Amino acid sequence: MQKIRVLIMEDDFRVADINKKFTERLEGFEVCGIASTIKEAKEKLLTYKPDLVFLDVYFPDGNGIDMLWHIRNHHRSTDVILITAAKEIETVQEAIRGGVIDYIIKPVLFERFEKTLAKYVENRLQMTTIDDVDQEDVDQLLHNKRKELAYEQEIPKGIDPLTLKKIRGEISAFTGQGVTAEDFGKHVGMSRTTARRYLEYMVSIDSITAELAYGQVGRPERLYRINEK
Repeated sequence: MQKIRVLIMEDDFRVADINKKFTERLEGFEVCGIASTIKEAKEKLLTYKPDLVFLDVYFPDGNGIDMLWHIRNHHRSTDVILITAAKEIETVQEAIRGGVIDYIIKPVLFERFEKTLAKYVENRLQMTTIDDVDQEDVDQLLHNKRKELAYEQEIPKGIDPLTLKKIRGEISAFTGQGVTAEDFGKHVGMSRTTARRYLEYMVSIDSITAELAYGQVGRPERLYRINEK
């Protein structure tokens, strides 16, 4: 999967550097630029055409909410996450109306940052596997938060929620043909045993299916694949 290009719009160079370092710790993302003013941000949007923007509210030459609407009007394929110290409810409401992916209040904790981007990746992967949607698909994409919270409360010991989210996203790459625990472990960078534990858990909650695959040599292996509608 192609890396998600991130443009950081932040006038405080220290915060911008933290956001950059946080982003670079996560697989699948790359920072394509940093803008410290609204003017510079508009120029870099045109130059880099980022997939995702981290946007502050306060700038020396303008307001981040106005910038959000500029992005919505001129760069509709670019997603936005607000990362700001602004706590006014009017700002939050306007950000929601402008279609932000998330609203993170400074100071940013890496765990919160990582969770937001993991969910963002999952939703992007989900959209690549759907052509025509039904109401269930739309509900899952728009109202996933409540479902996600209930889902995480039921996760058993030994299953890490963030790792599980990553696996749920990556398994979609094997829609149709399926994958063994060994091959999937290599794909995501974990041992066969760990991969199998997570895959078997997903089978137990009907997220994926498993069947025996008989090769020419050796014992049959379990083949995991995403449930198809």
